[in-house]
Amino acid sequence: MEAYYNCLHCKNKRVRIMTNDGKKHEGIIVDVDRNNVYLKTKGNGRMQTSAFYPGSVYGGYYGYGSEILTLSLFTLLAIALI
Repeated sequence: MEAYYNCLHCKNKRVRIMTNDGKKHEGIIVDVDRNNVYLKTKGNGRMQTSAFYPGSVYGGYYGYGSEILTLSLFTLLAIALI
């Protein structure tokens, strides 16, 4: 539950997120629900989901040159404002 509130506090801000598997992601938190955080990243315009949670409420594109990365809150190790 702590990860949920941390992500809510950082909503609409640029962050760096590290997951339990050691991956690092940078972007802007666009939404948070009780299971996932949705991160707008620079990318190729496609939606991407983490391997830990296959579903997403976002379908398709979120603006040219960016993508929405769905990360499960259960996989978050650290979050930092940048």
